Amino acid sequence: MMELKMDVSQNLALSQKMIQSTEILQMGSVELENYMKELAVENPVVDLEDTKEVASPVDELLRKLEWLDSSDESNRVYYSQDYDEDTRDQWNFSADEGEDLADYLMSQLIGSRYSDAQMKVLNYMALCLDSKGYFTESLEETADRFHMDTEKVRELLGVLQSLEPAGVGARDLRECLLLQLDRQEIEDITVRTVVSDYLELLGKNQLHVIARKMKVPTEEVALAAKVIKGLNPKPGSGFSSREHLKYITPDVVVVRLGGYYEILLNESMYPKLSVNSYYLNLLKSDTSAETKNYVHEKVSQAQWIMNCISQRNRTLLNVTKAIIDVQSAFFAKGPGNLRPMKLADIADRLSVHESTVSRAVRDKYMQCSWGVYPLNYFFSKGIATGTAFVSVTPEDVKRAIHAIIDRENKKKPLSDRLIAAQLDAMDIHISRRTVAKYREEEGLKDASGRKLFD
Repeated sequence: MMELKMDVSQNLALSQKMIQSTEILQMGSVELENYMKELAVENPVVDLEDTKEVASPVDELLRKLEWLDSSDESNRVYYSQDYDEDTRDQWNFSADEGEDLADYLMSQLIGSRYSDAQMKVLNYMALCLDSKGYFTESLEETADRFHMDTEKVRELLGVLQSLEPAGVGARDLRECLLLQLDRQEIEDITVRTVVSDYLELLGKNQLHVIARKMKVPTEEVALAAKVIKGLNPKPGSGFSSREHLKYITPDVVVVRLGGYYEILLNESMYPKLSVNSYYLNLLKSDTSAETKNYVHEKVSQAQWIMNCISQRNRTLLNVTKAIIDVQSAFFAKGPGNLRPMKLADIADRLSVHESTVSRAVRDKYMQCSWGVYPLNYFFSKGIATGTAFVSVTPEDVKRAIHAIIDRENKKKPLSDRLIAAQLDAMDIHISRRTVAKYREEEGLKDASGRKLFD
């Protein structure tokens, strides 16, 4: 006999419109711009007005300056930096990309005696240099590519290595440093031996081990290490790399005006969306029901997305204002003054769900007088101290670690365990492993790496 049962349950079903709304909320300015352009292609009723073309960058800047006329001098200086209308836009303040390494190297060969075939190989090798300025391609493969003898290619690599900056074109760190020693005419046997045979030990600061292996005083190795550390291990790092160049576009700009902060939403980075009047009039005309239904569907879609964008902007402004309220010390005094803050803290202030705050800050950036920061930078967990939970952030702990290391005896540097013990005495209780994590994040070496030798 078949038994019938009836269960009552609740299920949350998100409509396509709600999914679309949450997706738009978490879009950054660039992503939103691309989304709106795709929408305009798919939906014929959508018109896009490029807000970047409404006013020139200079006009826009002057408008902001006029609006900020009542602000203090520091804000006027902040907005009145040298401004190049041709190469900057009003938000990125992007400087000239600069000359890349390959162009710089080839410019040094202008008017040289090399043949066209040789210049092609030199240009190829210059373009093959990595971000450090190293040549990582195979000489044999390069020779095959240009149907040239390998030794001839090796000679041309030597030509490249003779150019500025010194060390460029090297195939590894050892060769890079030796090229610089050659350029500076440093013939010290200890220096050259350390570079040739003991770079790994030098990187670990194990000077006493190197001294024992070389059978020389540790002091002599310490002097050699000082010379080597004055060389440049990445001669190409001072040049722009257009392949990996990335500009950060702030979604909001925070400006201090006397006793309060003004939040400017960066709406100029994406076009203004509107519905074409022709299609709105079409809905009132005597056209077929099928056409009206199609147009009505597309107009509704456009209007819904316009509402979603407006809601996104309102939420972003509200979240930014709440962040400023909680992190007022940071905005007044700058980095190093963050207080513990969770998504729930902002969500409670705005009476929204944590997921809404999470989506609102995702991939968004804020520009303020202290620089450009991702919005999630302002969220950090507090650290338990003593028997209570007080306002100590990871940033505070990192500063404390810096202070401990700064005052340590460099001949007997502290291990991570001893640093943790000193933090414990300061009522900051974290593990040795956490000390190591924070130390590495700050680019601080371990005890052996910090040790100084006489």
